[in-house]
This record gives sequence, C-alpha cells and structure tokens, in this order.
Amino acid sequence: MSKLTSDLEVKYGEREIAEGKLITFPNPRIGRRYDINITLPEFTCKCPFSGYPDFATIYISYVPDERVVELKALKLYINSYRDRYISHEESANQILDDVVAACDPLEITVKADFTPRGNVHTVVEVKHQK
Repeated sequence: MSKLTSDLEVKYGEREIAEGKLITFPNPRIGRRYDINITLPEFTCKCPFSGYPDFATIYISYVPDERVVELKALKLYINSYRDRYISHEESANQILDDVVAACDPLEITVKADFTPRGNVHTVVEVKHQK
C-alpha cells in the first residue's frame, strides 16, 4: 500500500465519530432521584459565519428517569461537532434535544461555556424538565 493510499483511508476514530450515536442503558436505580454531572472540556465546532473554530466546555447535568446515557457514546457524539458549522446557541440547544430524545431524563441542563474570542465570552445554558 502506498503512502498516498494510506493517507486517504478513514481512520478508525473518524469512522467511530461519524457513526456515533447516543446509546443508553437502563437506569440501575429507577425511582431514586439523583444527579449525573458530566464535563466535556474539548468541545469544538465551527462558526457558521466565519468558519473559525470555536472551543467550549460542555456541562451536562441531568436527573435520569428510566435510561442513562453511555459515556463513550456521548464522547463520540460530542466529537461529531468538530467539523459542523453551528452557532453557540444552536449547539447547546441541539445537544439538549439529542440527549432528551435518547434518554428522556426527568430534568436536564446543558451549559456551553465558550472560550473567549475577540474579547467576547459566551455562555449558553438551556434546560428541559418533564
């Protein structure tokens, strides 16, 4: 195999990210109210206007009902945003919508804390409750 051929192959990590979807499993403590707090400090996407990269830490806090999100699947799902042209506001809302669709939590907050760019610091926080 030539170097050119190997450079054109899709890497396994890229394939996993492209195929990634949110996977859930049964809540081991249905009926007990507890919080799950997840921090994803390496979120990236692209500005839909300039194409510049945007960087953020995503905080997800939810109270599960019958299903819980599997963490590796969540990591791959979050990484799927890296080449997506999407605003700060839409990215936070889309993450919330997708997690709600996957596991239907009792309540959830998604906070997207974007790294300042051009002297502007944006934090978008969205919530959902049954």
